[in-house]
Amino acid sequence: MKQVLDRAPQVLAGREQLDQEFRSRSEAIEADEFRAKTLDDRLAQGDMSADASAQTERESRELRRSINRRKEDLRDELSFRRTEEVQKLEEEINLAVQEIASRNGYDLILSSPVVYANPDLDITDLILEQLEAEYNADQLESSKR
Repeated sequence: MKQVLDRAPQVLAGREQLDQEFRSRSEAIEADEFRAKTLDDRLAQGDMSADASAQTERESRELRRSINRRKEDLRDELSFRRTEEVQKLEEEINLAVQEIASRNGYDLILSSPVVYANPDLDITDLILEQLEAEYNADQLESSKR
């Protein structure tokens, strides 16, 4: 199942969508990290007055707290969205597995973890081919709309 979740085109497209969805927030955090480093570098130079140094140190500390909070929020939200996307795909994957079982006359298909299975019995590639065919059909239908 891990291979299916790593390689299915639906999963790859979902990852790209999540990357685009969260990119601006991630870039904003990176920009603030650069700004915090710039403040720290100014402090390290030691050429500011005591008041300016204290103000810059306070600004750096507050900025780093904000960065850490936003990173944690982003991590939590991204984790939630990934789980949400995987749950959406589980039904599609199960349908693909059922289609393969029906088409090939399989009575039983096991998911990981399995203690041992002969590699000749592995149908992961069949599942991925089915998912890719379904994904391509969905993309073709979407482009017609």
